[in-house]
Amino acid sequence: MTVNPTILIGEPAERMKGLPKQFFASLVQKANAQIAKGHDVINLGQGNPDRPTPPHIVEALQRAAANPLYHRYSPFGGYDFLKEAVAERYREDYGVEVDPKTEVAILFGGKTGLVEISQCLLNPGDICLVPDPGYPDYWSGVALAGASMAFMPLTEHNGFLPDYRAIEPSIADQAKLMFINYPNNPTGAVASSAFYEETVRFARQHQIAMVSDFAYGAIGFGGQQPVSFLQTPGAKDVGFEVYTLSKTYNMAGWRVGFAIGNARLIAAINLIQDHYYCSLFGGIQEAAAVALTGPQHCVHELVSTYESRLHAVYNAMDRIGWKAPRPGGSFFCWLPVPEGMTSTQFADLALEEAHVVVAPGVGFGEHGEGYVRLGLLTSEERLAEAIERIGKLGVFG
Repeated sequence: MTVNPTILIGEPAERMKGLPKQFFASLVQKANAQIAKGHDVINLGQGNPDRPTPPHIVEALQRAAANPLYHRYSPFGGYDFLKEAVAERYREDYGVEVDPKTEVAILFGGKTGLVEISQCLLNPGDICLVPDPGYPDYWSGVALAGASMAFMPLTEHNGFLPDYRAIEPSIADQAKLMFINYPNNPTGAVASSAFYEETVRFARQHQIAMVSDFAYGAIGFGGQQPVSFLQTPGAKDVGFEVYTLSKTYNMAGWRVGFAIGNARLIAAINLIQDHYYCSLFGGIQEAAAVALTGPQHCVHELVSTYESRLHAVYNAMDRIGWKAPRPGGSFFCWLPVPEGMTSTQFADLALEEAHVVVAPGVGFGEHGEGYVRLGLLTSEERLAEAIERIGKLGVFG
């Protein structure tokens, strides 16, 4: 029997071909190549928390793992006790009341919900408003839905907030979904209550479903707690918020988060997840509930650690003449590159000559060009050393 060479077994579907390139993969490859050459590489280019999960949360998982109840399938949609813990945390932190049964969805990490919602709401040809620069996984969900993106430029002049007045009315009227993200990845900008009020008005006027990516919601500097979108009157009428335990409790590897807000959108998330999964391992859900309802001093200590690291970075930057506005939140610094260089050129120079990994801003969108993102994800001493290495390149001051 002869095989027809024109038949391609496993040819990817068109939706797979349309997925954006995973730019962090190439960043890791470049860093690993330098490490393989024996260089001491300081990797500040990724968003992977470097501190361990607090012990009381780990101990809760260890106890829960022995519970035979959790060795069976978890309930579709997750355990009520975790949804109730989510509602309690939002009540205590933000004064927001939600119905845990209808207004909370348990997620396999925040990223999952951010990708799923586009598949829930968007048809091929629909428009989604996306921040530029922004988190690349917004693009992934839109691509999988076969929809189109309209980018909202985030500029320093406007505090890295979208200018809704600059969006063409015809685009706004066609848009079905919009993402916002504060504290912002990659810029570190924070949003005010007034901005969220404007956002709710804009979403209501144009009938747009709003998604607030609140991944860094616990991390604010200068004694300021970041504002939740859901604190805004009318927010639940137009959208929901996505939160992850990855950053707040150093639980990145645990893959647990939640969506909270508009009941209709939460039902859509739960429905699509019923087809993808059963639910998270029950032991992780119990430990997540302990994280949310237990003592929060570990969160305050973590924020203090990031703020100390931020000071170390900017003190070192002052010494080499690298000037940039300080972030208001998140664990990222958004730093301008030297004149005459692209973000990729500068990132490659920093890696190859100083052996420091920073993420080129263009990887987050066209308006990220001219910047690099640096993560506060190692010790103060290593952060200062990284800046000093870059200073020896002689490209500043």
